[in-house]
Amino acid sequence: MLYTICQDALEREIAQLGVYKPSIAILAAKGRVTPLKVTGVRTPAANIIKQEMLAAGGDCATPGTAITCAVPRVDIILLGGRKQYAILLYKLKQMPYFGIPDIVGELEAYLGRQPKCTVLADGRRLTYGQMAVMGIINVTPDSFYAGSRRQGTDAVLAQAEKMLAGGAAVLDIGGESTRPGSDPVTAEEERSRVLPAVEAVKRHFPEAVVSVDTYRAALAREAMACGGDIINDISAMQADEGMLSAVVDTQAPVILMHMRGVPKNMQSRCRYDNVVQEVAAYLLERARLLQEHGVGPDKVLLDPGIGFAKDKDQNLQLIQGLEALTGTAYPVLMAASRKTVVGQVLGGLPAEERLEGTMAISAASVYAGADMVRVHDVKENVRLIRMLEAIRRA
Repeated sequence: MLYTICQDALEREIAQLGVYKPSIAILAAKGRVTPLKVTGVRTPAANIIKQEMLAAGGDCATPGTAITCAVPRVDIILLGGRKQYAILLYKLKQMPYFGIPDIVGELEAYLGRQPKCTVLADGRRLTYGQMAVMGIINVTPDSFYAGSRRQGTDAVLAQAEKMLAGGAAVLDIGGESTRPGSDPVTAEEERSRVLPAVEAVKRHFPEAVVSVDTYRAALAREAMACGGDIINDISAMQADEGMLSAVVDTQAPVILMHMRGVPKNMQSRCRYDNVVQEVAAYLLERARLLQEHGVGPDKVLLDPGIGFAKDKDQNLQLIQGLEALTGTAYPVLMAASRKTVVGQVLGGLPAEERLEGTMAISAASVYAGADMVRVHDVKENVRLIRMLEAIRRA
């Protein structure tokens, strides 16, 4: 009899053989191959890396133009596990040429990653031993999913209580619809919707973690001052030049989302050569800007921006390729709840019928290593995620 072993079960299966206990983790690591793409590699370095990966027992995919050095730079894909990458790192450290030291730095960062966490301004920490679930509370009259709209303090508090009871780790309060084609509301209108909701939730549920969905720096500052904990900026600090200083000054974590243009015109800007690579590069560049101002990975979350300047196939590719972000030092948020892509895939379903499709994306996000999902239906997604996590830990 011969059968395939699931990666999640590999350590248990090895242990059941009765092997020497300290060797279990070592042997299990050899059963995992993690492809790593490296972009813009100088061609001589690509050829060197190919040979060193082969010598280490792995491999490296290089384009045909690499062997003849017909072009100055190429992208490559490393094919190995941690053992092969550790050997490669050791070898490359002896080679201070062809831009190899830059690759050494990135590989060292990858191999030396620490468990992710998010530190709030008041010192509390969100840790991700299990996936966190963010509940959506829209204090708007026109959000794309009518079931998420809450008008008035009593309705907001009732929804907050329901979501917290259902297992929400974070409540995300937003006062402007950013659905495709939508027009912005005035700053004062957004303020009048958001601040009373934030104040009410923090007054009634002081331990709740509240995220404020805004791209306006002034509102972000006010919301953090009246109890908000996280800034959720769909523009990744592009829409308002004051947002960078607001993040630095408040010491609040910020969610950086990928988008092109503004909601009114973003769906006319869906041209990509490689959507996964381009979204990851953009978000990491925005995160580097914060790093230059002393804001590290424990204050930043990355959101690929499902539905924002992407078509159906691009959204699916981003969900499928989420490990491009989860493999970094930054926590990753998947926010695809009931979005158009779900309806498109499932034959044109309206937002009211997209729960099961949303939960499939939550499941895919667990396997991709995401740290948080943003959803309208907290209880249902929490139950799905906890069940899936239990199966993976079995």
